[in-house]
Amino acid sequence: MGKFEVLDHPLIQHKLTLIRDKNVGTKFFRETVNEISTLMGYEVSRDMPLEDVEVETPIQTTVKKQLAGKKVAIIPILRAGLGMVDGILELIPAAKVGHIGMYRDEETLKPHEYFVKLPSDIDQRQLFVVDPMLATGGSAIMAIDALKKRGATNIKFVCLVAAPEGVKALQEAHPDIDIYTAALDEKLNEDGYIVPGLGDAGDRLFGTK
Repeated sequence: MGKFEVLDHPLIQHKLTLIRDKNVGTKFFRETVNEISTLMGYEVSRDMPLEDVEVETPIQTTVKKQLAGKKVAIIPILRAGLGMVDGILELIPAAKVGHIGMYRDEETLKPHEYFVKLPSDIDQRQLFVVDPMLATGGSAIMAIDALKKRGATNIKFVCLVAAPEGVKALQEAHPDIDIYTAALDEKLNEDGYIVPGLGDAGDRLFGTK
């Protein structure tokens, strides 16, 4: 079973509480999601592999560590996932970015895939799939299905807020995936929204209703 981790760093928790407030504007919401994503990026990249490399300091030659092995790709689930990309790119600027587009049928609440554009070497990369909300889990499951179908094997799912129902569904569908969230909230309501949550992350990021 992949790991499930709530990233409880005080700065992450503080900033997440700020954007739960329904009265904060689009600009503040977007900037703060970006900051939280950078902070989460430190944690989700903690187990990236290192290798020894020789470096010449002004004093002497020495052997120290640098990143090794798999390269990274960030895969936002459109459209809300876009809000988390730049924050992680701040830390890992050489990462490639792929996109998976999903929309939710308002009647059935089921996700539908409408767009997939990925780096060609997706099978050789460490993937961070990002979406602010893990609610029912449907979009995350379908996005990871799409990635695995194209050869991806090394996948982490990163979100700001998760519902227990979504975590359970994602773990059952993809038990090998590590899940990182800034908060595990109480439940889903009858409309499929996380309670207490922070509303519709896409609408709040992009100023739509």
